[in-house]
Amino acid sequence: MGWSYFHNVRGFVMKYRLLLACAVALPSIPSGTGAIAQTTNNAPKAAAEKRTGPANRPWLDRSLTADARTELILKEMSLAEKLKLTFGYFPTKADWQRTDTKNWVFPKGGLPDSAGFVPGNERLGIPGQWLTDAGVGVASQRTATPRLRTSLPSGIATAASWDPALAQAGGAMIGNEAFLSGFNVLLAGGMNLMREPRNGRNFEYGGEDPLLAGIITGHAIRGIQSQHVISTMKHFAFNGQETNRFTMDHRIGEQAARQSDLLAFEIAHEVGRPGSVMCAYNRVNGFYACENDWLLNRVLKQSFGFKGYVMTDWGAGHSTTQAANAGLDQESGWAFDRSPYFADALREAVNNGYVSTARATDMARRILHPMFAVGAFDTRVQGDRSTTIDYAAHALVTRTAAEQGMVLLKNRPGLLPLAATARTILMIGSHADQGVLSGGGSSQVYPHGGPVNGITVPDEYPNAFPGPKLYHPSAPLKALQARTSATVRYLDGKDVKAAVAAARTADVVILFGEQWTAESIDAPDLSLPDRQDALIDAVAQANRNTVVVLETGGPVLMPWLSKVGAVLEAWYPGTSGGEAIARVLTGEVNPSGRLPVTFPASVAQLPRPVIEGDVKLDADAHPMGNYDIEGAAVGYKWFEKTGAKPLFPFGYGLSYTTFTMRGLRVAKNGGAVTATFTVRNSGLRDGKATAQLYVAGKGWEAPRRLGGFQKVDLKAGAEQTVTVPIDIRTLSTFDTASQKWVMASKDFSISLSDSAATSFEKVDFSM
Repeated sequence: MGWSYFHNVRGFVMKYRLLLACAVALPSIPSGTGAIAQTTNNAPKAAAEKRTGPANRPWLDRSLTADARTELILKEMSLAEKLKLTFGYFPTKADWQRTDTKNWVFPKGGLPDSAGFVPGNERLGIPGQWLTDAGVGVASQRTATPRLRTSLPSGIATAASWDPALAQAGGAMIGNEAFLSGFNVLLAGGMNLMREPRNGRNFEYGGEDPLLAGIITGHAIRGIQSQHVISTMKHFAFNGQETNRFTMDHRIGEQAARQSDLLAFEIAHEVGRPGSVMCAYNRVNGFYACENDWLLNRVLKQSFGFKGYVMTDWGAGHSTTQAANAGLDQESGWAFDRSPYFADALREAVNNGYVSTARATDMARRILHPMFAVGAFDTRVQGDRSTTIDYAAHALVTRTAAEQGMVLLKNRPGLLPLAATARTILMIGSHADQGVLSGGGSSQVYPHGGPVNGITVPDEYPNAFPGPKLYHPSAPLKALQARTSATVRYLDGKDVKAAVAAARTADVVILFGEQWTAESIDAPDLSLPDRQDALIDAVAQANRNTVVVLETGGPVLMPWLSKVGAVLEAWYPGTSGGEAIARVLTGEVNPSGRLPVTFPASVAQLPRPVIEGDVKLDADAHPMGNYDIEGAAVGYKWFEKTGAKPLFPFGYGLSYTTFTMRGLRVAKNGGAVTATFTVRNSGLRDGKATAQLYVAGKGWEAPRRLGGFQKVDLKAGAEQTVTVPIDIRTLSTFDTASQKWVMASKDFSISLSDSAATSFEKVDFSM
């Protein structure tokens, strides 16, 4: 889809503008290349000149392009001023970072309990860079009084919506909260492909398919940057697991790399034009990602045409000259590294010629350009103005995102939506009487509307980072009680016998299963922890009307699946998650989410049944990871290649209504390909269908690839004809010799589907 996909998304964006008008203004989508629009200001030019003095500082003239303004300011900068932009501090009280070789001090000008700070330049009018985690909202370092903000659902939940406009609306919302909290860089835009379903950070990312992940994440980036906040696409690249994440060396061939993870980043870059890219902790083909010439220079900057800057992850810096020459532009949170590589050492390397002055200027250019492009110079952050955040409106944004991302995996006819005839409902487990689960680590948002410390339920992970294990104070119990005349009671499920006895007397049981995942740790397996499977099995045997609501960071096994009546995957649903769950269960909202990942039937089906590496290895170890096992055949492609049958396929999801898709036609115009078809809501309820187009060709890593998709909102009985562009790269392979996308054959087929395992119609065509 790439650039042409913007045109189909325009209709979605208009719809969400109307839905979310009270919440946050969405940026307009340009009809051309999709580059970051220059910000405007309605103040008279004379007033602007009086304030900024363009005669002396012509780079502050807002009528000029970001390119022109960047070159003007570079001409006035000394080497020291340029290099000052390349070194970032960690502005959180961190006495543990003081060592015999580190004299850590809190940086003047930094915002307390935040992720990073790069000082500005008063002489030149360069604003500081105030950085905050992370992908689902404005995070905070853990203190007695953390920042309390709005959390979106997890990234994988947003990907499950298959709705680019929804992702963009969520990005705009968290970008707005970041800006009003005093931040102009948001460490959001996570999208590593799910090669390892046990990865503790899967919840932050966009699933297993490069087209879906790239488009969804790219639109989230666009939303963030519409608020004058730089978005950071991460973690570049192949950061597929947390086990030995600092030292793991993932090996993969160039063609497979370009057709999988790197294609996801390429598409997200085209769609969102992120101002920054964060390089990963791990090694790739022998070199650390943050000093990897192939990744940073040849792929990102030369092939993708990336104009922004590359920053390290916190603790991912390992050198000065090697990193600078390989494409690293900024060292972030230096105290996490073993040395301040981009402080005095970088200046000395430039003066000695080990790093050229041209490269030093290029580093500054890349940092300044996105600051001009997103409006960080012109619409400046003004410290903490969080009292002006419209939390009520933002609650609507995150609730809508949660609702659209929930996936109905099973539903016995008549069970969901909950019938008005149910008189007694029993809710069990996962603190559903108090809130909904959140993923842990640096992306942790402490929820607005909760206790002053943000912790609704006493922390069940008492080992510090990546905790706390946190529940947002949006209780499914209270939300359901407000929507039904039935008696709804709650049990924590710790006493299995009591839960079974109560289940026998209830009309319906809603049992919450949870899997807490977090940065720095991988899940040991794909089972629900703490004997939850046994609880679900026992309760389902006592009451066939058992509905399981899953709050997980990714796929889980379901040994009890045949015994329960319904399964709803709610992921980590954000700070309005309880309301969203209740609205879906009762039918106020028709579920429309589709899986952005394959749910395996067992770990034996995975390319690596055992996670590579060893948690006991020390920081000087060199563990190896073999991504050439599956190559570009990630997720559903691996399952199709091997013939394994998953528990639930990629793209799968049920609705409270039914849809038919027919009339598939393929059109070619030069090198472009489009597919046209009709979608009809053949049921009795309004709902949303997600049409998926899978293409098949010769010489590929797997039989089929996702080539395009579109979510269609239809009234009961209505139909709509839609046209979807097919991203030409999904018909091609990457030729490493020419460094171009080429077609191995001219003959293809395309299937109209609602999951990777189905096909309504198939059409053969030739290019």
